[in-house]
Amino acid sequence: MQIYKNILVKLSGEALAGEKGTGFDNEIISGVIKQLVKLVNDGFYVSVVIGGGNFWRGRTSGNMDRTKADQVGMLATVMNALYVSDFTRTHGISSVIMTPFSVGTMTEVFNKDKAMEYLRNKKIVFFAGGTGHPYFSTDSGAALKGCEIGADALLFAKNIDGVYDSDPKINKQAKKFEKISCDEIISKNLRLVDLTSLVLCKENNLPMIIFDLNEENGIIRVANGENIGTKITI
Repeated sequence: MQIYKNILVKLSGEALAGEKGTGFDNEIISGVIKQLVKLVNDGFYVSVVIGGGNFWRGRTSGNMDRTKADQVGMLATVMNALYVSDFTRTHGISSVIMTPFSVGTMTEVFNKDKAMEYLRNKKIVFFAGGTGHPYFSTDSGAALKGCEIGADALLFAKNIDGVYDSDPKINKQAKKFEKISCDEIISKNLRLVDLTSLVLCKENNLPMIIFDLNEENGIIRVANGENIGTKITI
């Protein structure tokens, strides 16, 4: 059983909103932070990327210019990081928000050496703002940051419990994969993770695990090597 000591957790914005679908569900967020704090106290390096889908989904923004729509999405992830990171303070752990662009005094511009220093000093690092460029999803931003900081695994906490061969909401006979390779996901055209993040992780030997955010202590269990969700192999 492989333990992943340096983890980057990618949180779905929609999953953090709970049943409301928008905004925040504080009970869900508190449960997530409690898990992250326990991992930090157990000696894990913990960093986080949060999607912006509880506020904004650029691909459904109609006729809006794609670059502008993606920029709104980047700022949505900054808002999410600012909100969620404050829960770490109330749970006794310091955190830092790093972005690829300046956001006044609210965040720090990303620097790998500083990020690793924060992680070694038991701080949770939130990476917000995606890649800083349009046409890239927060999945891609998470994969990029995972590669940059040498993460042992990229943990996708979503509102679905793994990778299926078809949509389980539509097909009750959909088959869930315990393991699947990046190449298989691409060849089967399974769209749970975007192509750019798959390629980045494959080229940099970064395994991914997709699991349900609502799984009890799911983040802790995955970090400690328990087989829940789906592992995407390289």
